Amino acid sequence: MTKNISRSDGIYREVKEMAARFDFKPDARINESELSLRLNVSRTPLREALNRLASEGFLTYQSGQGFFCRSLNPLEIRNLYEARAAIEAEAVRLATDRASDAELEDLNQFITDARATYRPGTSPVELVRQDQDFHLRLAHLSGNGELLKLLENINARIHYIRLIDLQAMSEQRGGQDLDNQSHERIVAAMRARDRIAASQQVRDHIEERLSEVTNNVKRAFSQIYVPQAS
Repeated sequence: MTKNISRSDGIYREVKEMAARFDFKPDARINESELSLRLNVSRTPLREALNRLASEGFLTYQSGQGFFCRSLNPLEIRNLYEARAAIEAEAVRLATDRASDAELEDLNQFITDARATYRPGTSPVELVRQDQDFHLRLAHLSGNGELLKLLENINARIHYIRLIDLQAMSEQRGGQDLDNQSHERIVAAMRARDRIAASQQVRDHIEERLSEVTNNVKRAFSQIYVPQAS
């Protein structure tokens, strides 16, 4: 039983990563037979994974037609960013009250160490990993596991757009600073135990990127349908 559960989870994680990267084209129907052959798995655990991903918003299901990749449109991405801003603002408010001085010092050290990442030439993949790590640390310090799970779900669903966004920011700003200065302001407010300022800082930080949602969706479509020459 444990082996079966482990195998099922492995299929789920693999297909989830594919959906997050839009390996399936937006709104395209997923051919379960082809996917099962591609992954070398049977249809039953694959169907379980697809159902799970549909319930989490990575895929959609249409009765009589099957599973489809989720849409990629500015409204959906905007909604996810707004939800993320609300979740993180509350998480940071709680973390400012609940985190120990030592935990806040560790967080401050994390962003100090991260400065080396925010430099010209750093890959967008590494920038996203670093940025996501910081924000998950904030949620973890809230002590609220439900907020953390919600944030993890949203992070996975906007991962591709964040990759596009940070790539564009890096090109526009020459890789200088990017988000790290915003992170420093958030942590400074938390260390001052100013939960209102900290909450507003993280909300402003996330909502700043909302203005670029439409452009980033256009960039995403260009990369999905017109891959860059290697």
